[in-house]
Amino acid sequence: MGVRDLRNLPDFTADPYPYYAELRAEGPVHLVRTDDMERVWLVVGYEEGRAVLADHRFGKDWRTTGRWEGPEPLLSANMLELDAPHHTRLRRLVVREFTARRIEALRPRVTEITGRLLDAMAPRGSADLVDALAFPLPMTVICELLGVPDIDRDAFRTLSNGIVTPTPEQRDADPAGAMSDYLVDLIAEKRRSPGDDLLSALIRTRDEDGDSLSSAELVGMAFLLLVAGHETTVNLIANGVRALLDHPGQLALLRAEPGLIDGAVEEMLRYDGPVETTTFRFAREEVKIGSTVVPRGEAVLVALASADRDPARFPGPDAFDIRREPQGHLGFGHGAHHCLGAPLARMEARIAIGALLERFPALARDPSGGEPEWLPGLLMRGVRTLPVRW
Repeated sequence: MGVRDLRNLPDFTADPYPYYAELRAEGPVHLVRTDDMERVWLVVGYEEGRAVLADHRFGKDWRTTGRWEGPEPLLSANMLELDAPHHTRLRRLVVREFTARRIEALRPRVTEITGRLLDAMAPRGSADLVDALAFPLPMTVICELLGVPDIDRDAFRTLSNGIVTPTPEQRDADPAGAMSDYLVDLIAEKRRSPGDDLLSALIRTRDEDGDSLSSAELVGMAFLLLVAGHETTVNLIANGVRALLDHPGQLALLRAEPGLIDGAVEEMLRYDGPVETTTFRFAREEVKIGSTVVPRGEAVLVALASADRDPARFPGPDAFDIRREPQGHLGFGHGAHHCLGAPLARMEARIAIGALLERFPALARDPSGGEPEWLPGLLMRGVRTLPVRW
């Protein structure tokens, strides 16, 4: 099988969906070349992608592959890069504190923060929705949840972007090292002065066997919760509003029937979700996906954006329809690594988008904002800015 080169395809970053449709028509799995990997298997079909996400034969721990040379990055001691039993152990310790009750208790605060941000926007008549709402809302919520309200948000955003959606210049600046240093200091301060917050609780937590998070695991967990706790929601809100503005009929429908917001957010996740592909998995053994054999040790990516536009699963997949019946989209993944923060992200998006539409009935794109700058890479799907006016 030849290697399909995904680099430098015209408009792939802005609109990858036609390319994914072309790949799906040829088969559910393809060997491709990306900016990050010379050789990786890309799964583009829904059923095949869902199966891979739940298949223990595909591991997340790159340390078992022999692909890494040099010291292990401190941020890597997190659930996203571990397999059972280590992943199971860490998730069990976090789930003890990341409860539905704790998340639901945040609803009044999420509503209050949203209202304050919209109040600040109102007199201006126009704004970058990412800077004004989509970023500060989830960033404020996750920082307050973890107990770091005095974080330098702009500096943290730069570091986070440099890790998750880096430009070539950001890659050279070692944002992961700077993030590690920041989190080590943060955890040391929390040990000295614990509070009634999630990070302090994670430092204190013990299970019935007395197990607890190590220092490295605390750094990895803080990194995962802080970064994943806002990056995904930023793009869920911005992509969702973009989809509504691009589909005036659906926008009018949601304004007329605000009770459709729950289904609308699910359709936003399916139609143009915040995560384009999963992080890497590695075949622990030779595995057959459809009619394709993936050799042992090879890297695999599941294209969630493609799976959620698969016509074999979703009728009329390229239509944005907020009345669409939920059919098990993969916007938050599937299996053991299904996003722990999905309930919080859903709640923030429903509150933020619902309040935005209620507050600004004339909301529209601001044509003076120029062409969108799309996030680079295959991991996150979204734009750096979203100029709007009202």
